[in-house]
Amino acid sequence: MKDFTGKVVWITGASSGIGEALVYEFVKLGAKVIASSNEATELERVKNNCGNLSENVTCAPFDLSDTSDIKKFVDSQVSSAGRIDYLLNIGGISHRSIVEETPLWLDRKIMEINYFGTIALTKAVLPYMINQRSGHILATSSIAGRFGFPLRSAYSASKQALHGFFETLHIENSKNNIYASVIIPGRVRTKISFRALDGQGKEQGKMDDGLAKGITPEKAARTIIKGIRRNKREILVGGSELTMLFIRRYLPFLFFRLAGKIKST
Repeated sequence: MKDFTGKVVWITGASSGIGEALVYEFVKLGAKVIASSNEATELERVKNNCGNLSENVTCAPFDLSDTSDIKKFVDSQVSSAGRIDYLLNIGGISHRSIVEETPLWLDRKIMEINYFGTIALTKAVLPYMINQRSGHILATSSIAGRFGFPLRSAYSASKQALHGFFETLHIENSKNNIYASVIIPGRVRTKISFRALDGQGKEQGKMDDGLAKGITPEKAARTIIKGIRRNKREILVGGSELTMLFIRRYLPFLFFRLAGKIKST
């Protein structure tokens, strides 16, 4: 059983949803948390919510869509914290638009945040973990990162790209005692659908019906931590909707029939 006492855990997307819930869980387990997102005010709220444990939370706001100074940013965090034991790439963005109504600039925006933002931070942290010869890096995918999904072409593509990168990362760095895992959430009641962009780049502003029936971010966070403790390569998070992963793999003809009827999660 892994002991997180005194470990330094860096969490992106920490101002809401799964990322926020993970901050609370890790500080309760004795970890020192670096909390990041592009919402500085909300990060301070999360820190303050930790009460007596708030001294173990450092707010480090940055935008995943702009990684031009990422090395300098990471250097400053490591200089303050001393090391990074866990990096949880939770931050990301989604959209709700069919392919022909999704302009290329929107595909690029989704990919820039979900894929390039994630791997930029990962590549900047990795040398420190190699030097200390330990670490665990996680990326957040989705069940839509394992198959195509209506209204999420760019989102699905960006998440599928993470699987290839992080599997390679794990294979290359097992010799350095560094693990790489992918978190695969199904339906979790977060704000991701509220903030999902339509074909014009405007926020959808509502929760998908399916997500409203999903598990809580708190339950998702506990499942993720359980997966980290077990060094699981893929951490499945959700409920009955995860069955679609197995249907896609073993009964693809049924998957395409079912997916064709889906309009939203």
